[in-house]
Amino acid sequence: MSARYDEVYRRSIENPEDFWAEAASDISWYRKWDRVLDDSRAPFYRWFAGGELNTCYNCLDRHVEAGRGDQAALIYDSPVTGVIEKFTYAGLLDEVARFAGALAGLGVAKGDRVLIYMPMIPQAAIAMLACARIGAIHSVVFGGFAPHELATRIDDATPKAIVTASCGIGPGRVIEYLPLVLDAIEQSAHKPESIVLYQRRNVREAVLSDPRCHDWEALTANADAAACVPVAATDPLYILYTSGTTGQPKGVVRDNGGHAVALKWSMKNIYGIDPGEVFWAASDVGWVVGHSYIVYGPLLHGCTTIMYEGKPVGTPDAGAFWRVISEHGAVALFTAPTAFRAIRQQDHEGKLIGQYDLSKFRTLFLAGERADPETIKWAEQQLKVPVIDHWWQTESGWPIAANCVGLGMFPVKYGSPTKAVPGYDIQVLDEGGNPLPAGEMGTIALKLPLPPGCLLTLWQADERFKSAYLDAFPGYYNTSDAGYIDEDGYVYIMSRTDDIINVAGHRLSTGAMEEVLAEHPDVAECAVIGVADELKGQLPVGFVVLKAGVDKDHGTVVSELVSLVRERIGPVAAFKMAVVVKRLPKTRSGKVLRGTMRAIADDRPWKMPATIDDPAILDEITEALKTLGLAKGA
Repeated sequence: MSARYDEVYRRSIENPEDFWAEAASDISWYRKWDRVLDDSRAPFYRWFAGGELNTCYNCLDRHVEAGRGDQAALIYDSPVTGVIEKFTYAGLLDEVARFAGALAGLGVAKGDRVLIYMPMIPQAAIAMLACARIGAIHSVVFGGFAPHELATRIDDATPKAIVTASCGIGPGRVIEYLPLVLDAIEQSAHKPESIVLYQRRNVREAVLSDPRCHDWEALTANADAAACVPVAATDPLYILYTSGTTGQPKGVVRDNGGHAVALKWSMKNIYGIDPGEVFWAASDVGWVVGHSYIVYGPLLHGCTTIMYEGKPVGTPDAGAFWRVISEHGAVALFTAPTAFRAIRQQDHEGKLIGQYDLSKFRTLFLAGERADPETIKWAEQQLKVPVIDHWWQTESGWPIAANCVGLGMFPVKYGSPTKAVPGYDIQVLDEGGNPLPAGEMGTIALKLPLPPGCLLTLWQADERFKSAYLDAFPGYYNTSDAGYIDEDGYVYIMSRTDDIINVAGHRLSTGAMEEVLAEHPDVAECAVIGVADELKGQLPVGFVVLKAGVDKDHGTVVSELVSLVRERIGPVAAFKMAVVVKRLPKTRSGKVLRGTMRAIADDRPWKMPATIDDPAILDEITEALKTLGLAKGA
């Protein structure tokens, strides 16, 4: 048992206001809060109401003022371009302040939205911090999303400006971003006033023919450095879109005050990191991990953060991660289990690990999807450091369950991210919202109020926030994950309870994919399920019923569907498997039996649903799955 964890956790639940007020003393405030927790509009809770701060000041200026100006703040390591670039805190502050001035010169002001569509280059972090500096609200969209997905986010966030780059680099190819951005604007009802484009001169430049386009370097060269704008603790820092079950993305809103307090607290207490140390989250700024633990968390804590433009394998080999850790002296790595499955697949004996000096490396953190025990054991054996699985969501913004390194670690139980993080009251509920005893499976829910740093609401959609997260279990936040808590308080997350699937750590909606498939002129109806995949965690599989009279070759239809999903959602969907079937298995009320289809595909035990319309259809589905190499045990 960790007596320190037990004491800290107890205080966080019994007296959250005192607990978080103490944590907030590690943040610089222009004005102290009037109330630590404002519950006057419950369930819309607000932390540090009345307080004023600036997140960029806390990430950069305060460290320069405290004498950290010459310390590395950000290391950009890009094996795909062969570039390594280091920014000190003073240097990064100068870049951010000037770009903030450039945005202000375009009329971007406090409360305006700025959409950032960038590859993994330092300018992505600079743009985020520049927005925070002037009180603008950034919305970063992953550079792999297709124009249609980008357009839905433009219409929802209504940004005044878009910040992009000339290109991104995918496996073996260069992806030009400006045509995608212009296509998205063409599709969107809202028209941003300005596009700021960073030319990647060492890769490929874009022709700035659109009158709304501005060259990043030319704009910043003439800009005055912007000062930090004080904002309310409860003002939004950013909007981050996550998959919605309807196909309409949900804009998670993060505040300034609670976010800064929670992330600063997490760096030492969860991750065991001290200011000045090198921390590496191998993610993308388009995802929540990139927001929280490439950009904000490490910089709030005075660490050196690594921004890596590469892959775990193939850039150039399965030793890429070990090179980065060795070369930059990283003490911890945070990545998705998918990355380690890929490394293990290519270097099963770990021979490449021995080629690098990992003497400073202390801890490996895994999150983003369920970490299978075999991957954890392999990493432990090869790296000989603690391997910490921890669990959180885009909505929470920081870990919900973890083995808190800074509070004294517990023994690892494979398959569990260990215990509730201080601040989170995790419960397992039955369908009626009643707490279940230890060991019994139910919906994982978080008792309200959520701690600082979690989502406040959905952008311009308070009612949708309530219906999506709160209405199912009054007084609780519904995580939409199913699992249980054992007799020692260890949390086990087993599966999603809705139709969000997890592909290589990316949460994607099968409902959104079904909407795309249904647009194909030959498709009468369809279903998409997530099936287990050793490398990526889950992969989508489509089932389509063709319209009567269509006699097109099935292989042609499938390839057209694959192309359609790639065009509408993007390569990130990893949609490559589909099969034409005569009919879909349904209940008598017409509900498609996706859960049963998943169980058959994954060779898991299943029972014939009592409400099934025609049991023979499941035999047809089984045969169809076998043609894809699934349902091997059936």
